[in-house]
Amino acid sequence: MAESNINKKERIGNTRRRFIEQSSALGKLPPQAVDLEEAVLGALMLEKDALTAVVDILSPDSFYKDAHKHIYEAILDLFNEGEPIDLLTVTNQLRKNGKLELAGGAYHITELTSKVSSAANVEYHARIITEQAMKRDMIRIASEIQREAFEDTTDVFELLDKMEQSLFEISENNIKKNYVDMRSIMREAIVELEGKKGQKDGLTGVPSGFTALDRVTSGWQKSDLVIIAARPAMGKTAFVLSVLRNAAVDHSRPVAIFSLEMSSVQLVNRLISSEAELDSEKIKKGNLADYEWQQLIHKTGKLTSAPIYVDDTPALSILELRAKCRRLKAQNDVQLIVIDYLQLMSGDSKGGNGGNREQEISSISRALKKIAKELNVPVIALSQLSRAVETRGGDKRPQLSDLRESGAIEQDADIVMFLYRPEYYGITEDEDGNSTSGVGEVIIAKHRNGSLENVKLRFIGKYTKFTDLDLNVPYQPQDALYGSRFPSTSGGKDFEGGGMIRLGSKANGPEHDDDPFSGDIGGGGPAPF
Repeated sequence: MAESNINKKERIGNTRRRFIEQSSALGKLPPQAVDLEEAVLGALMLEKDALTAVVDILSPDSFYKDAHKHIYEAILDLFNEGEPIDLLTVTNQLRKNGKLELAGGAYHITELTSKVSSAANVEYHARIITEQAMKRDMIRIASEIQREAFEDTTDVFELLDKMEQSLFEISENNIKKNYVDMRSIMREAIVELEGKKGQKDGLTGVPSGFTALDRVTSGWQKSDLVIIAARPAMGKTAFVLSVLRNAAVDHSRPVAIFSLEMSSVQLVNRLISSEAELDSEKIKKGNLADYEWQQLIHKTGKLTSAPIYVDDTPALSILELRAKCRRLKAQNDVQLIVIDYLQLMSGDSKGGNGGNREQEISSISRALKKIAKELNVPVIALSQLSRAVETRGGDKRPQLSDLRESGAIEQDADIVMFLYRPEYYGITEDEDGNSTSGVGEVIIAKHRNGSLENVKLRFIGKYTKFTDLDLNVPYQPQDALYGSRFPSTSGGKDFEGGGMIRLGSKANGPEHDDDPFSGDIGGGGPAPF
C-alpha cells in the first residue's frame, strides 16, 4: 500500500524534528535564519498583499522554529478562508487551532510586527528562508543515508534509489517555476523561430526517418508524450527500433529505449537484422553463410558506434525510470526516450500503488508526461490495444476507445498513433484498389499540435523493419516473414541482468569501427559511457 501524503508529511516532519534535536545536542546548529523568519511573519501581518508574493515560495516546513511554523499555518488558514490577515485575526486563528501558547502567546505575535516596518523585501527574505530549509533537508538526507549505509542488511540499490528520490523531492517541493511576462516569451519564441528558419527540411524535432511522417509531425517534438498503440503482431517494436536507428545512425541523436518485454540481446539482434538486411530467423538460429557474416560486419559498423542506450530492466517502476532518464539526460544528453511497453510498468518501487490497475496506468501515463516536460525531450511509449479490435467487424482499424486499461493515456498524450497492417486481417486491397501487401499504416488519431493523417510505410517482416513506402519498388512476397502474420516475441521471459548498455562504445577506436561486436552489447552490465 502506498504511503498517503498525510502520513508522508508526518514522517518527514518527525524526522526533521529529530534531526534538529540531534544537531543541537552535538553543539551544531542547523542552517537557519530566525531573524528573517520573524521579519517575514511580521510583514505578512502588516500588509494584506504580502502573502501573495511568498505563498508559492514558503511552506510551513520552511520555518526553523516550530512557533513560526504554527503562525504561518494560521496565516494560510485565514488566506484559504478568504479572511483578512492581521495581528488580531492571526492571534484568534491560533486560539481556534489550539496552538496560541505553542506559538509563543499573544505577546510574541505582537512583537513580530515590530521587527519590520514594511513588506518591501518580503520575497527576498522568503527565498533565503527556503534556501536554509533546503540545506537542512540535504543534511538530514545525508545523515540518514550515512546511517543506513553502515547497516549490513541495507540493500545498496534501494538506498541509492531512496537518496535520488529524496533529493528530487527537495527540488520538486522548493524550486517552482514563476510566471513569465509576454515580452519575455515573445523574445524567446522569436529566437527559436530564427533558429528554425535555416532548416529547409522543416524538421524542428528529432527526425523519425520516415519522410511522410516527419512531414506531418515535423519530427518528435520536445516535451511531447507520444503513445504508439497496436494489437500484437502489428510490429510496434520493429517500428520504434526503426525510429531509434534512424535518429541515432542517420542524424547522430542520442536515444534510449527501456525494454520491459524483450532482452537487450534480442533487441540488438533485431537491429542487426534490420541494418544488415539479413533474415531475422537466420540471425536467431545463427545460421549464416560466410558471405552473410561479411555482409553483417560491413553493414553494422555505423550501428556499433551509434549513441543508442538500452535498458532491459523488467517490471521497471516509474520512480526508477525517472531516475534513470535524468542520469541519461545529464550524462549523455539523450534526445529521445522510448518505453516498450507501458502496461508492463509498475506505479511505484513496491510494484503497485494500492489502487486498481486502471488508476495505476493513469498515474504512469501522467508521470511519463512529467518526465517529457521535465527533461524537455520527446517520450514515446508503446501501448497495447484491447481485444475489441479483433471482435469488431469491418477492416478492424483501431480507434481511441480501444486504448487498453485507461482513458487517461489518451488524455495525457500529445500524439496518439496506431499501427495497422491490413494484410494481417486478410485484406488484400485498400479502398483505392491498391495492394496492401507489405504496407503498414501509421494512423494519427490524436495530434495536439497538428493534423490527423494516415501515413503509409513499407513493412519488411523478415528484416523486422519499416521504411518509406516507395511505390516504384514492387513488394516481393519473400519480404514477408511466416506469410502475413508476424511472429510473437518471447513474451519477456529472456531477461539477462537488466542493466543499461550502449551499442556504440566510446572505447571503440577506428580499428573496431567495422566490428559490430567490439562494443559491450551483450549481457546486462553497463557499457562504458
